[in-house]
Amino acid sequence: MLVYSVEHWSVFLAAVVLLNISPGPDIALILGHTVKGGARAGTAAMLGIWTGAFGHVLLAALGLSAVIAASATAFSVVKWAGVGYLLWIGVQALRSAGGTFVSDQVQGGKAFWSIFRQGMLTNLLNPKVAVFFLAFLPQFVVPEAGPVWLQLLVHGSLVIVVAALIEPPLVLLGARITGTLRASPAIARWLDRALGTLLIGLAARLAVIER
Repeated sequence: MLVYSVEHWSVFLAAVVLLNISPGPDIALILGHTVKGGARAGTAAMLGIWTGAFGHVLLAALGLSAVIAASATAFSVVKWAGVGYLLWIGVQALRSAGGTFVSDQVQGGKAFWSIFRQGMLTNLLNPKVAVFFLAFLPQFVVPEAGPVWLQLLVHGSLVIVVAALIEPPLVLLGARITGTLRASPAIARWLDRALGTLLIGLAARLAVIER
């Protein structure tokens, strides 16, 4: 059983809250889909990102993230796969007539799972996320507390749990604020343009990062 001090949890949770409220590409993608398709679309992106993040947590716990952090080739392969994917879906949005990712049938499962996959792959194909978990989580490993892999898994999962408390209100607020905008086909086209620009911007941001 893992046993930690109150000070340990206080420092860890404070750090995780600050990390989750700081603006970043995950929040930008979630809000971009929320503005475009409402709360359901934002929720799909959010759940996809959490799934991708949990994949990185598992990799960190298994030690595989260390390979990406240590190998320039592995880092580059993952990075450029992510850049290519973001560019592909970004260009799709720019070329659309409105509703590339979220149509009038957004309540259907197909659109939901399409956005979910985007969120998951965007996160999984970002090697910087793997490096982040590898750098952040070991700081909270206590040698005598229990197996290292289990400590990494628990702390990494808690990062996602905290996100689950912070991000849903942002989705609901964003959906409420922009609900009337999505009623216009012309505005829907421009929302697609905005989302496409955001995705391409994320691709450019990913392209310039180094190990």
